[in-house]
Amino acid sequence: MKKISICAAAVSCMLMCGCQQKPMQQTVSEYEVLTVVPTDRTLSENYSASIRGRQDIDIYAQVSGKIAQLCVTEGQRVKKGQTLFIIDQVPYKAALQTAIANVEAAKAGVATAQLTYDSKKELFARNVVSQFDLSTAENALLTAKAQLAQVEAQEVNARNNLSYTVVSSPSDGVVGTLPFRVGSLVGPSTPTPLTTVSDNSEMYVYFSMTENQLLALTREYGSIDNTLKNMPDVRLQLNDGSMYDQPGRIESISGVIDTSTGSVQLRAAFPNKEGLLHSGGSGSLILPHHYTDCIVVPQSATFELQDKVYVYKVIDGIATSSMINVANISNGKEYIVNSGLSAGDVIVNEGVGLMREGTPVKPKNQQAAVTAPAADAAAAAQPETEKEE
Repeated sequence: MKKISICAAAVSCMLMCGCQQKPMQQTVSEYEVLTVVPTDRTLSENYSASIRGRQDIDIYAQVSGKIAQLCVTEGQRVKKGQTLFIIDQVPYKAALQTAIANVEAAKAGVATAQLTYDSKKELFARNVVSQFDLSTAENALLTAKAQLAQVEAQEVNARNNLSYTVVSSPSDGVVGTLPFRVGSLVGPSTPTPLTTVSDNSEMYVYFSMTENQLLALTREYGSIDNTLKNMPDVRLQLNDGSMYDQPGRIESISGVIDTSTGSVQLRAAFPNKEGLLHSGGSGSLILPHHYTDCIVVPQSATFELQDKVYVYKVIDGIATSSMINVANISNGKEYIVNSGLSAGDVIVNEGVGLMREGTPVKPKNQQAAVTAPAADAAAAAQPETEKEE
């Protein structure tokens, strides 16, 4: 028993010596990593948008009077030239009849003056009347002709006024609200339009972008003209969250930046054959950006420091921070990297917010060699103890 105790003490001493001589190892944690590979990606930007008809024409009365007849209903689709309202025509018909009578009287006056002038002219040739009489007759004829022209203009004006009592649609479209009904007094000074006719066959969607966004867009395509020619189709998300099934095209970019907001207005056109879009509506315009052979990293694999974006590259098993330059456009989940990363780089894909510079990184699911010097010594000593027994 004494001999066994001595052997056990010797083994314990060897184990303790082995433990004291083992160097201290730094803990290596496992992290999910990502190898950078070029890919194609489409990112989209959303802009608040307002929807307008191709033509939203406010209809005003051009003559004063009471509305005698209402010929359309709200929301009715009308054709160009179709009657919308009829204003009381009685006073305008009377004015036209008066103008016509005045024209006839003026024509008779011209005829009488012409006869007088012709007679005076013949008598003057025979030296029966003086030059004064002839000139007076000529002046009377000119006055009569001027009066005729004046009353003819009055007739034209009276006819126009009568025609204005029939308010017709200037274009194809849809009738808006009708704030005035039969019996309402309207006129040219009425501030509120009788209605609005919207040409909804094609809808205009207006949205704004900042000056920086416009500059980035222009640099991407080279110029405003090239931008309009080469930009991809845009989509429209309606107010209820659904997507409009027809794509649209951006047709114009305002050449003036609003100094009060620092933004510029753009206009996109969408077909509206089914009449789903209504003038005055709102939604979100979705502008896609296509990138080819670009480097994309998840935003969760990045961190920001003083408005700069960084990632942790894994270099020789060590996390090394590296600043990257990213595109201004993102989908809220990923960044397009302009510079700072190359194909084949390995970056940490989790826990970057808590990671420190120089942290040892062991990629997950990667097999590592197992080394246990103390366990090897114990295994070598164990048979020796049993042999002594």
